[in-house]
Amino acid sequence: MAYALSPIDLVPDFIPVLGYLDDIILLPLLVALTIRFIPTEILEKHRKAAQDLWKDGKPQKWYYTLPIILFWAILVLLIVKWWLG
Repeated sequence: MAYALSPIDLVPDFIPVLGYLDDIILLPLLVALTIRFIPTEILEKHRKAAQDLWKDGKPQKWYYTLPIILFWAILVLLIVKWWLG
């Protein structure tokens, strides 16, 4: 996660092709490695819990998105306020 969210890359993104190639290769490898480190019983428990989240084609816990939406709305408002001075 730290590599994916970090502004520092092994190969800077402004380098044509190679800049994004490291992300295309490293990020899936790091995700796969992370999944391997999760104990099987915990992974299965959460997979079963995730199956119930979309009953009847609608998300059951849609309100979990509210903090994320609120965060981005505040961030956009702050940027607009700063931009307009």
